[in-house]
Formats: sequence, structure tokens, C-alpha cells
Amino acid sequence: MLKYPKELLTLIAHLKKLPGVGKKTAERYAFHLLGWEGKDLHEFAEGIGTLKEKVQPCVDCGCLMDDIRCLFCDRGERDKSVLCIIASPRDAYSLEETGNFRGLYHVLGSLLSPLDGKTPENLNLPHLEKRIETLGVKEIILALDSTLEGDATSFYLKEQFEKLGIEVTRLAFGLPLGSSLDFVDEGTLSQALSGRQKF
Repeated sequence: MLKYPKELLTLIAHLKKLPGVGKKTAERYAFHLLGWEGKDLHEFAEGIGTLKEKVQPCVDCGCLMDDIRCLFCDRGERDKSVLCIIASPRDAYSLEETGNFRGLYHVLGSLLSPLDGKTPENLNLPHLEKRIETLGVKEIILALDSTLEGDATSFYLKEQFEKLGIEVTRLAFGLPLGSSLDFVDEGTLSQALSGRQKF
């Protein structure tokens, strides 16, 4: 059985590291890239090669910066009294798309998971507490996933911030818009019931 050239095998191996990309998809991508113009391939390779140095996390909030400034910290119209805590920089973009949030963000970068060795020390709370004090934060929104790790982190942070006398809220979880009850799983339905609001 003939093997692919070494360079192609290396490319396929790298492509397989992407989420949701298996062997066949990686091969299809690799052969597709072979059809690109040399100039496009060089631009693509350069973009990947310089990604880490050109896209850095903001030292204050942890969101992604372009070149020299953080678009999430530098916008004057943001409400500094509300801080939304998220697990990943990607979450900020999802929340921004709603157009409903005008406060600041803080990226934890990690969630509590004792089995994986992720303890409260990984959350870098001294930096977070300093930001809360400096900004004069009055409300903290916990926008963490409704998973075992996300819930554990949310409950831990809630305890910490309530000691500081700060209002702590959490994103509501429940039924997706336009959903039918017979297609909703038990956990989501349970969350929707317990998080019900006055109508």
C-alpha cells in the first residue's frame, strides 16, 4: 500500500488536531490545500506561524487583543460597575453578539476541576479581586457553562464575592427559544422549572 509523501502526512497529522477533524477530513483538507496558489499558501502559513505573537490576551481582562489595545477594555461607553466572568476569551464574542451587555469582562482561563488538578489557585483570584476594587464593581455576572466544572466554579466564586458585599448574578439556563417540550432533555427542563420567573 502506497503512503502519502512525508510532508503531506505531517500536514494531515496537524489538521487532525483540530476539533471535529478526523482522518478522512484531514486528508480532504490537505489535498485541497495542495490546489491553492503558492502565494495563498505562504500567507496562510505566515498567519498561523505568527498567530501566538500577534494575538495576545489582555493583561487586565484576559480577552484577546489586536496589536496594542484591548477592544473590550478601551471602549469608553462600557459600564465599569458590572463585571462578567467568563471561562474563555471566545465567550466574550458570543456575549457581544447579543448586543445586550455593556459591562467589562474577566476571563478565568480555567475552571475548578480537582480531578484534573485545577484548584482555586488556578483562578488567579488576587488579580480578579484587585480589578473589582479598582473598577468599583457593584455587580458580578457569572457566565460559566452549566457543567460540573462550571457549576463548581460558580458556587465557589459566589461565596468569595458575597463576602465582599457584591451582588452576584448568573446567566439564566433553560428552554431554547422556539423549542418544543418533547424535544428538551430532562436537565434543561429541570433548569427551566427552577429558574422560572414571574410572568
